[in-house]
Amino acid sequence: MLRKTLLAAGLTALLHPALADEAPPVTAQPVFNQVIPNIPGKRLVSVLVAYAPGGKSPAHRHAGSAFIFAYVLSGAIRSQVDDGPVTVYRAGESWFEAPGAHHRVSENASESEPASLLAVFVVDSGETPLTIPDQH
Repeated sequence: MLRKTLLAAGLTALLHPALADEAPPVTAQPVFNQVIPNIPGKRLVSVLVAYAPGGKSPAHRHAGSAFIFAYVLSGAIRSQVDDGPVTVYRAGESWFEAPGAHHRVSENASESEPASLLAVFVVDSGETPLTIPDQH
């Protein structure tokens, strides 16, 4: 349980800066973290990412071994991976990110409605952190 709490705190801290007296623009809460028994050295992690209206996360990469499937649960998410087009995904739509991909844009497409997605990672068992913000 402590590991899940620390993972949640770490992911949330990486996805948004602390804001005084305001709701965070993006929160990330792990909902599943399990070693995959028939794929040695791999684990499956799922994270619920919630975007406030107008919320966005900074450009980032994920753990080098991470293959990611993202599924929009509500609202609309604007995303750009590597040099691909900026695309708006709506509830029920999905995309993937290959290991080493650069997530240049990750934001709520709406300034008035919240949005959320489920990010599912297949990652090396010992690799952390899962999200690494760009250095400026």
